[in-house]
Amino acid sequence: MIWAYLVHLSYNMWCDREAPDWSEYDVYQPYLRFDETLWNDLIEEMARAGVNMVVLDLGDGVQYRSHPEIAVQGAWSTQRLRQEVRRLRERGVEPIPKMNFSTAHDAWLAEYSRCVSTPRYYAVCRNLIEEAIDLFEQPRFFHLGMDEETWEHQRHYAYAVVRQHELWWEDLRFLVQEVERHGVRAWVWSDYYWHHPERFVQNMPRSVIQSNWYYGAEMDVQDIGVHTYLQLARHGFEQIPTGSNWSNAVNFGRTVRFCLENITSENLLGFLQTSWKPTLEACRQRHLDALAQVAAARAEAERR
Repeated sequence: MIWAYLVHLSYNMWCDREAPDWSEYDVYQPYLRFDETLWNDLIEEMARAGVNMVVLDLGDGVQYRSHPEIAVQGAWSTQRLRQEVRRLRERGVEPIPKMNFSTAHDAWLAEYSRCVSTPRYYAVCRNLIEEAIDLFEQPRFFHLGMDEETWEHQRHYAYAVVRQHELWWEDLRFLVQEVERHGVRAWVWSDYYWHHPERFVQNMPRSVIQSNWYYGAEMDVQDIGVHTYLQLARHGFEQIPTGSNWSNAVNFGRTVRFCLENITSENLLGFLQTSWKPTLEACRQRHLDALAQVAAARAEAERR
């Protein structure tokens, strides 16, 4: 079973300007926000916690050969990324690339975030996906993001764009096909289902791994986030449910318990934990707490 942790190399996935109620981390910055000491410690802590997969959100944190113009100051070289990918494997942690192509979280794409759904945009996405797969040496999965693409989520942005109806699905299929033509499985967030359940069931390829998410404490099936776990299971989607210590300390353990009880083993690939904090020393304890919750949930699951 997969026990995964989401780590951000780049954190430029939120607002492109300062806005009310946003934290200091939620605003785009032209430099890499990533502390090496914490990263090194997290690698060791993940191994101790029983984490066997890390999803690394790359964004503009890499000096891509295909599009070096995207990189922020201090971005990793491609050689450095290859070294870190190999180091993770040596520690028994499977590395998975993530690039969020939702228009609500694509500030990392720089100028290309303002030419969505154009031939230029498709060419850049194709190049970046192909290069990331090469750098990760043929990973099993590729996380494409695709969450929260709504007007509400972009209400404070200087530049807002929302793909709707057929266009959202056309772009999703394009991204999935670019991943799959390299023999890799696509992975997405599942919250599109919350607002468009019928379209989701009709159009979402069953080959795409689903990470629905719910960060509350109650696991109430009347909540759409919890209910979606059941509906995805009913329709035969393979899932990696996602929990977090973003709002409380009990969510991940309860998510694991609920999903083990309600999703068949054939469709439950594992779990993903995230703190939704950048990889910075100021956030160290939040990361360590999140990993401790994985260790506890895994131990409980193995006792079942």
